[in-house]
Amino acid sequence: MEYYLPTIGFFAYAVETLGVIVILGGVFHALRIVMRHRRALSQADLFTEFRREFARIMLVGLEFLVAGDIIRTVVVSHTLTDISSLGLLVLIRTVLVFTMHLELHGHWPWQRGAEQVD
Repeated sequence: MEYYLPTIGFFAYAVETLGVIVILGGVFHALRIVMRHRRALSQADLFTEFRREFARIMLVGLEFLVAGDIIRTVVVSHTLTDISSLGLLVLIRTVLVFTMHLELHGHWPWQRGAEQVD
């Protein structure tokens, strides 16, 4: 048990670090796609494409961040402050996911057959 908690804590921080790397890499990925299509698309379409690509990658990065926080909170620390901050983080992430889904698809997740807002 002596090595278990530090190992899991390190793993949780590694997962969170991976989430940050994914988000930062997403910025460069979205920029690369925009630069590749800069002559074929209008400026408004380029901006929309950048936002869509970055939103897709940011969702994945947020998943890693939340996963690392869950691992650390559940396994390593059990204080009320940590658990409440985890709950707040999950709530904020849920709101972000719903708004990003609206941005990407033009409708809420529960409106499967809705028309695109664009």
